[in-house]
Amino acid sequence: MRLPPNLLFDLDGTILDSLPGIEYSVRSAFGACQLRMREEDLRRIIGPPIRTILSAAGDISDSKTLDALELEFRKSYDSEGWQRTVCFPSAHRVLKATRRIGHRLFVVSNKPRHISLRILEREGMLDLFDSIVTADSRTPRFTDKAEMLCSVMTEYNMNQDQCMFVGDTMEDADAAAAAGIGFVYMTHGYGEPVAAANVPIAYAFDSFSQMLLLVTPEPVCD
Repeated sequence: MRLPPNLLFDLDGTILDSLPGIEYSVRSAFGACQLRMREEDLRRIIGPPIRTILSAAGDISDSKTLDALELEFRKSYDSEGWQRTVCFPSAHRVLKATRRIGHRLFVVSNKPRHISLRILEREGMLDLFDSIVTADSRTPRFTDKAEMLCSVMTEYNMNQDQCMFVGDTMEDADAAAAAGIGFVYMTHGYGEPVAAANVPIAYAFDSFSQMLLLVTPEPVCD
């Protein structure tokens, strides 16, 4: 029972507890646009691209309204919201230990690249990753996480059995399955419970300290 040499990580809900910052800026956007939110509990809809979150939060489909909401969200999040993001307990220490014993670490996320880099740098984690791949890492944008995963695997010449994707949502589980790699389910995140019957789950962890058991006997306390 060991993790493969290449570990690819989602960010929001997996490494980062980004709910406080996203919730702050979503509410700020709806306030700026003088619109009412219909979904008060944002935890269950965090993970997809922000436009999808805004649509779900207000039950909105009109493209012009979503354009205005997204613009206000970006203003708020790029200035204040991102600073409310923190790492989940033990994430830094576990990733550092995983890297130290020879695993290669990657980020695959829907989060905008400039914000992903800013947060990881502030948390002292940026140098732990070989590559940060986000939907906007290239032009044209990646269409989904499965495409991002396959791009990383191709660029770094990885076999499917040498990789696992670590995430917290059904979207993440489906992306791993589409890419033909194993999935590690972090249950501390935001997604609805991932149904093991639908996609194969290699491991399910409540915290990063549990993941460490597959890496090293070194104790880590949350």
